[in-house]
Amino acid sequence: MGRRAAACVLLVASAALGCRQDMHDQPKYKPFRRSTFFGDERSARPLVEDTVARGQLRADAAYFTGKQGTMPIDQMPVAVTPALMERGRQRFTIYCTPCHGQTGRGDGMVVQRGYRRPPSFHIDRLRNEKPGYFYDVMTNGFGAMPDYSAQVAPADRWAIVAYLRALQLSENARLEDVPADQRAELEKAPLTLPAEGAAPGGATEGGTPPLGTPNAVTPGVPQPAPANPASAPPPSARPHENPAAGVPTRPASPAARPSAGPGQP
Repeated sequence: MGRRAAACVLLVASAALGCRQDMHDQPKYKPFRRSTFFGDERSARPLVEDTVARGQLRADAAYFTGKQGTMPIDQMPVAVTPALMERGRQRFTIYCTPCHGQTGRGDGMVVQRGYRRPPSFHIDRLRNEKPGYFYDVMTNGFGAMPDYSAQVAPADRWAIVAYLRALQLSENARLEDVPADQRAELEKAPLTLPAEGAAPGGATEGGTPPLGTPNAVTPGVPQPAPANPASAPPPSARPHENPAAGVPTRPASPAARPSAGPGQP
């Protein structure tokens, strides 16, 4: 009997200890909760003046703004490596090609759908711009282009600038830009001549490039954006010519057409 009583006492004591509310009644403030400790009765305290978050000091103004004073810097503040170029290509593909296109000619998909066309990166004005200029445009926006400071980190902005410079060089390179020890390889490359009867640039006599070849473009001259294929009405909505009256008419709707009889399609 005594053992049973002791077991019951232990059981009741364990249950009582398990009902403590310490975890529910923690000494803390929930957001916007009133405080009687501070004179302004606000539990959320303002930051100490000149407080800087860890890793956000940004003491290197040229790196984080792309400028030296008010002028864009003319040198990359980071080493241009293959890894940086590959990172820049990835970020350019994600954030820049919708407007600027894969080659930077301003013929991206949203431009083909009616968005304002940006200038080609291959015009003389932008080829001669300093690297800091492109970084500043990505940071603060320019004209119809919004800023991308929230989407693209500073390191990735410089990676995009490096890749952009490679794009510009790819369409405006000279033989003098090729290292001397690699120029012999270019001279050995076979010269591909257009097929007999084809127009210059690989186009046919009608002026249309053959199937499977890119459109011929003139270096340094902006090309118009392709026509928007989605803007053409579907075949069912296009007017048909009435041979009797000589006026265009729209096809009758399915509800207005006579129903097919037996044996008719």
